[in-house]
Amino acid sequence: MNRKNIVILISGTGSNMLAIANAAQKDRWDEKMQAHVACVISNRPGAEGLVSAAGLGIATQVLDHKNFESRDTFDAALANLIDSYQPALVVLAGFMRILTAGFVARYAGRMVNIHPSLLPAFPGLNTHQRALDAGCKFAGATVHMVTAELDHGAIVAQAAVPVLEGDDANSLAARVLVQEHLLYPQAVLAWLQTADAGGVQSYAN
Repeated sequence: MNRKNIVILISGTGSNMLAIANAAQKDRWDEKMQAHVACVISNRPGAEGLVSAAGLGIATQVLDHKNFESRDTFDAALANLIDSYQPALVVLAGFMRILTAGFVARYAGRMVNIHPSLLPAFPGLNTHQRALDAGCKFAGATVHMVTAELDHGAIVAQAAVPVLEGDDANSLAARVLVQEHLLYPQAVLAWLQTADAGGVQSYAN
């Protein structure tokens, strides 16, 4: 069985990263399918999630985008850093960077993101307020494959929550986030199980 390294990219608290990392340790992904979170990388040196990841014994790296003169040069350096961990899967978990088409193509079919809406509804920002303004009865989160077009990759998994009377953007966001923390580890696990079945490529370590 090939070892499946997971590299997670964050920019802030990394709550979805923690949900995945905790699930991986609790459910013994390493023992069951030779999969583990190999590294957490942040483009922001002060990202709170780096401390949390280190507390779980996960390797961390910082690549400050402010030290690069262009998006292309940053993405090239980021790709080199990611590739040093031979990732089977790259996970975006609150990584607040728009990625270049070349970077996305490099990880085609093995990079996922989570978005706080029921795609294809409300790609982009301010999803919860937009759902409220549209009078939606349900909101939710979507795990999707990453493509060059923002929030338009193939849907991997979704979770829905009802929009309640009196909801504002903050209360709706908090309820959706609870589902994100359940959904993202499940989606990553499903991807890994597909890898075990030979459906996707993984690196041998």
